[in-house]
Amino acid sequence: MLTWTDCVELSELTEDEIDAIAQHEHVPEMIALEMGNYLIHTHTGEKRVKAMIRDDIRLAEEEGRSERVAMLKMVLKHYVEHHRG
Repeated sequence: MLTWTDCVELSELTEDEIDAIAQHEHVPEMIALEMGNYLIHTHTGEKRVKAMIRDDIRLAEEEGRSERVAMLKMVLKHYVEHHRG
């Protein structure tokens, strides 16, 4: 049986990237993990994930959640460094 950690490692995403997708799509983390893993292996999917993270940053800025904004900016930086999108 696969653990959560096994699934994260197989997905090629970080837990923070998965969390950003889950927040953006309003889905549980396991569904976000599956969705993100699928998207990063499609032609336009990596760009879609990057757009989700950017949307989450904008929402956090509008809500005045500066700690979340800072964390998501780090997530975006890491994502861009490791994915083409």
